[in-house]
Amino acid sequence: MTVMTDSLMRSEARSAPQCVEAFLAQSDERVTALGRALKARDVRVAVTVARGSSDHAAGHLAYLLLSRMGLLTTSLPPSVITLHHAPIRCAGIAALAFSQSGQSPDLFETQTALGARGAITAAFVNDIASPLAGASQYVIDLCVGPEKSVAATKSFIAQLVAGLSLLSHWADDLALREALRSLPETLARAANSDWTAAIAPLVNAQRLFVVGRGASLSVAAEMALKFKEVCGIQAEAFSAAEIKHGPMALVSAGYPLLVLAPRGPEQAGLLAVADDLRKRGATVLLASTLSGAQLPIAIESVNTSPAHSLLDAVSAVQSFYLMVEALARARGLDPDHPPHLSKVTRTT
Repeated sequence: MTVMTDSLMRSEARSAPQCVEAFLAQSDERVTALGRALKARDVRVAVTVARGSSDHAAGHLAYLLLSRMGLLTTSLPPSVITLHHAPIRCAGIAALAFSQSGQSPDLFETQTALGARGAITAAFVNDIASPLAGASQYVIDLCVGPEKSVAATKSFIAQLVAGLSLLSHWADDLALREALRSLPETLARAANSDWTAAIAPLVNAQRLFVVGRGASLSVAAEMALKFKEVCGIQAEAFSAAEIKHGPMALVSAGYPLLVLAPRGPEQAGLLAVADDLRKRGATVLLASTLSGAQLPIAIESVNTSPAHSLLDAVSAVQSFYLMVEALARARGLDPDHPPHLSKVTRTT
């Protein structure tokens, strides 16, 4: 990738491996304590409380809790509490809140209400003195330091890792816990992955799809959000299982798609969809740990293979952030100043 003066977004994205290393070193005891508490309470249902990029990180964990532990988990719209004052029964429920700033009133009010009704509450935040942290029984510090770029990067990656760390403790997944130890080194390599081939087909794009499935669908949603935020592209995320149910009608010759195909049971289907779309004339960019010799895809971006398949999507978004920042510049935009956006969003 072309060397350029760092924007805040680029600089913060490149610092993510060091932030993850700090998180794993400094927050492990807190995550361990939370995992023990959740097991002791025999929690059977979890809700996530989040907005924006943080909601994508929460959704990633929610899918893994459901698929790996059989734990019914859903995203709770804060308006259910703040506007409708729903009398949710919270005994035996875990309320897991994700936020970079911890400042949004609706997240704070929702977490406070859930805790008052008997939920065990935890906040994954970058500001442990924030209102959201104060409303939670357990506080997990993301340890990323100040994040000044409007577009979240290092905080999102830290939230993904925090969720994976909680999963490893809650589910007693020793293999995942061990793999997380080598993740900072993997992310450092991923930050130097070459996504240059993605710039030319996207530099004039007005719309695109980002395709994922399973836990990676939440990461695809984060990628689509970044295309919107910093590149001004109308990007939408779809599951590979849903794209043929209507969205396919929009795919014409040259239509750009980014397919996120990490290892796991969803990968074969994702690769099949990618190949089908390419045969229909679409411009397909592939983010996968597989080598190019195995796949007849028009444009591919191969990520460094982590020590565990659940970490593939984390590696992919690490390298993606550097590409999407460069794409914004190629489109004549300032990635640090997206129009109409601010760093801290306060919703009610």
